[in-house]
Amino acid sequence: MNIAIIGAGVSGLLTALELVERGCTVTIFDQQRTGSAASWAGGGILSPMYPWRYPNEVNALARYGKQSYQKWNEKLKPMTGIDFEIHETGMLIFDEDDFEIGLDYARLHQDPMQQADYLQSEQIEQINPHISARFAHGIYFSQLANIRNPRLLQSLTAYLQQHPKVQIYEHCPIRQLNRSDNRIQSITTADGKQHTADQFVIATGAWSAAWSEQLDIEIPVQPVQGQMLLFKTPQNWLPTMCMNKVMYLIPRQDGHVVCGSSMRQCGFDTQTTDATLRHIQESCFDMVPELANFPIVKSWAGLRPSSPEGIPYIGQMPNFDNLWANFGHFRNGLCMGPASAQLLAELMTGETPSFNADNYSPTRLFQDALLSVE
Repeated sequence: MNIAIIGAGVSGLLTALELVERGCTVTIFDQQRTGSAASWAGGGILSPMYPWRYPNEVNALARYGKQSYQKWNEKLKPMTGIDFEIHETGMLIFDEDDFEIGLDYARLHQDPMQQADYLQSEQIEQINPHISARFAHGIYFSQLANIRNPRLLQSLTAYLQQHPKVQIYEHCPIRQLNRSDNRIQSITTADGKQHTADQFVIATGAWSAAWSEQLDIEIPVQPVQGQMLLFKTPQNWLPTMCMNKVMYLIPRQDGHVVCGSSMRQCGFDTQTTDATLRHIQESCFDMVPELANFPIVKSWAGLRPSSPEGIPYIGQMPNFDNLWANFGHFRNGLCMGPASAQLLAELMTGETPSFNADNYSPTRLFQDALLSVE
């Protein structure tokens, strides 16, 4: 089976990986460089932030992120020489309003990865001595990890580029889906060339609404900007991830610390703003005051693909025999990515799905459209 995937972020690349494992031939198209948009820009926490604030459908996919990336890293690293750098740091959360529900979450949802312990200041200091003394207590999720998403994307790209069943076209926007009745016959790229395939996958993240007119269905996915800061500290200086009031610090193994993040609806603007970066910086210094002693080496903004409730669209597009979706993951595309790609590959190849496919079916697009009219 020949499959064309439009979009080379983490969703498109992982989908390609799952499909070539099943013997399919895959062609990947991206309007930019592979893995250079939201997938690169995120923090890489392998769990939703405050999972109890998200629908069960999000957490059902996200809980497999860590173990899936561990498996793929073991397979790809010997061939690419690139380590995903899955960093087992745990997460300290200081939002007091979330303590009770956070401590109960693992038991209520049978999710051992979200096991949390209540800590007072002396215990916090033992786990992370850099936390501000003003935090008298917190909850600690010892099983949570982060992945260095730029390295993940580099490894996925390197593996797929050398794969005999994969061809990648970068800087190659798709201008037209050429349809005949309920089938896509081919796609036309910006240079006027046509590419045929047996099946087509849309994995275009924040840009997915652009297909609404051609497919004659409203796709409620919009970009939501998030801005980030990067500090450089000594190696292994910050021992845990930290979070308070939706702001987080994510330590990398080499001493870089990723700090974020903001939420702003401003279209496809990826410019950072001084006020937002200052707010992120102040929030992070509030948790870890000593961070102010270290240099900021970079700042950037990415575009999350928001969707109603953050539940992605995964599966066959309504009214099409050979068009499939894997988009709309909002803030959790990285941790939902492996399970999303596995589910889509299972559906495309006729396997029994590992997850409740109805929860993610793109037929919801019609339901969402009806709700918006009402």
